[in-house]
Amino acid sequence: MIRISKRSGISGWLAVLIRVIAVLLALVLCLLLTLLFTGKNPLRVLTEMVGGSFGTTKRLWEFLQRTMLLACIAVGLAPAFKMHFWNVGAEGQMLMGGLGALILMKFAWKLPSLPLLILMALLAIVFGAIWGMIPGFFKAKWNANETLFTLMMNYIAIQIVLYFCTIWEGTLGTVKIGIMNGTSSQPSYHKGWIGEMFTGSFNDNDYMWLVLIVLVVVVAMWAYLRYTKQGYEISVVGDSENTARYAGIRVNRVYVRSMAISGGVCGFAGFLAVSAVSRTLSESTADGRGFTAIIIAWLAHTNPFLMVVFSALYTFMELAGKQMSSAFRLNDYYAKILTGIVLFFVLGCEFFANYKVKISRKPKGGALK
Repeated sequence: MIRISKRSGISGWLAVLIRVIAVLLALVLCLLLTLLFTGKNPLRVLTEMVGGSFGTTKRLWEFLQRTMLLACIAVGLAPAFKMHFWNVGAEGQMLMGGLGALILMKFAWKLPSLPLLILMALLAIVFGAIWGMIPGFFKAKWNANETLFTLMMNYIAIQIVLYFCTIWEGTLGTVKIGIMNGTSSQPSYHKGWIGEMFTGSFNDNDYMWLVLIVLVVVVAMWAYLRYTKQGYEISVVGDSENTARYAGIRVNRVYVRSMAISGGVCGFAGFLAVSAVSRTLSESTADGRGFTAIIIAWLAHTNPFLMVVFSALYTFMELAGKQMSSAFRLNDYYAKILTGIVLFFVLGCEFFANYKVKISRKPKGGALK
C-alpha cells in the first residue's frame, strides 16, 4: 500500500520547504513537552526560548560567538566530507591549533599585538594541518580506516594538551593567558586577544571580530570548493576514486592535501577559541564542538553557507533549552533533550528530501494503483 522511490531530483524551494516544516514541527513538539512538564502558558514558553538567545545584548553576542565558532569547525570538515573522507577528528585538530596559538602567546608575548596574533593564527593552522595530514597520509599510503584513525587522534590531542597544562600550570587544569600584571617580565593584559588589541579591555562587542573573521573563512571555503581546480578534484574523488584516477587526478595527493586544509581550518578555530572566546586552554576548550560540527557539516551537504544556518539553529536550541531549564527549574539535561529533538526532525526530513512516498489504494477488482 505504501511505495517508496528515490527522487531523481528536487527543486531548491521544495528542499527548503521540507526542512522548514521539519524545524517548525520540532519546535511545536518542544513547546508541547515543556507545556506538559511545566504547565506554563505556551506563549511564555516561546518567550523564554527566544529570550535564551536574543533576550539581552549579552545573550545575543553569546549566540553569535557560539554559532560562528561551531560554523568555523564545520567549514573545516567540508573538504574532507566532500571527498567522502570521514574526518571525525575536528576535536583534536582544534585542540592542537589552540596549543599552537598558546605556545606563541606564552613565549613570544613581547612581540607587538598584530604580528603576535598573525603568528599565533599561522602556527595554529600548521598544528591543525599536521594533525589532519597524519590520517590523510595513512589513508593514502595504506588505506587506513579514516574514521577510527581520526577518532583516536582526538584522544591523543587531549592528552598532549593535558601534558602541557600540567607543565605550565604545575597542576592538572587550565592554562590561562594574558592575566598577568603587565610588568616587564610578564605578558600584558591584551596581547594575543582578538578585539582587546583594539580596545584595551574586553567587552561583548569584541565578538564582532570573531563573527567577521569566520564569515571570511566561510566565503573563502565556498569559493575554494566551487571555483578552484583543487575543489573540482575533491568533488571527483568524492564521486568515484576510479574515475578520478582515470582522469589523471592523483588521488593520494588529494587525500593528504585536503586533510591538511581540513585540519588547518579546524586548527584556526582553535586559535579563535583561545584568543577570541575563552582566552584559556584546557582539554575542554573544544567542548564537544568537533563532534557537533560533524552533524552540522553532514546536514549542510558541505555547503559552507548552510553550515552557518544549521550552526545558528543548533545554538539557538541549546541556549533556549538552558534558558527554559533555568526559568522553569527543569533538569540541566533538558536542554540536550530539546536539541536532540530538533536534530532528529532535521535528520528525518532528509528522507523526504531524497525519497518520495506514495500511498496506493487497491480497487475492488484490480491491482494497486
